[in-house]
Amino acid sequence: MTLGVGASRLEDGMQTPQPYVWQYLPLVIQVLAAVGMAGGMVAGSFFIGKHKNSRSKAGTYECGMDTVGDARGRFSVRFYLVAMLFILFDVEAVFMLPWAVIYRRLPGLTGGSHFFGFWEMLVYLGFVAVGLFYVWKKGILNWSNDKGDL
Repeated sequence: MTLGVGASRLEDGMQTPQPYVWQYLPLVIQVLAAVGMAGGMVAGSFFIGKHKNSRSKAGTYECGMDTVGDARGRFSVRFYLVAMLFILFDVEAVFMLPWAVIYRRLPGLTGGSHFFGFWEMLVYLGFVAVGLFYVWKKGILNWSNDKGDL
C-alpha cells in the first residue's frame, strides 16, 4: 500500500498526517541554494578580485567615448511614442501566435463555424492597420521632421 502525500506510517500500520508546510520543503531548499550560490559568487569575486581604484576606473564610461554634455538631457516625445508603438505591435504578435497554433482546431471550439477564427483575426488586424495608418498620417514614424532635440 502506498502512502499519500503528507502521510507517514506508524508501527501499527496507521497513517499519521504530516503538516502541510512540509510539502514546501523542496521549494525552500531550492530558494536557499539559489541565494547561497548568488551570495557565494558575490563574496568570492569580492575576495578574489583586485581592488585598485584609479582615475580612469572612477570616470564615466559611455560606449568607449568621452562623455559630452549633461546626462539629464531631454528626449523628444517622438522617442517615447515610437517605444509605445513598438510595445503595441509586439503585443500584436503575442496575440497572433496562440491564434495560429490553434487555428485548425477553432471550428471545433466555436461550434462548427469554419471561418470564425479567420474573420476574428481579420477584424483584429483591421484595428491594428487603422492604428498604423493613423500613426503614419500623423507623421510619428517620420524621424526626419524631428529637429527639436538635435
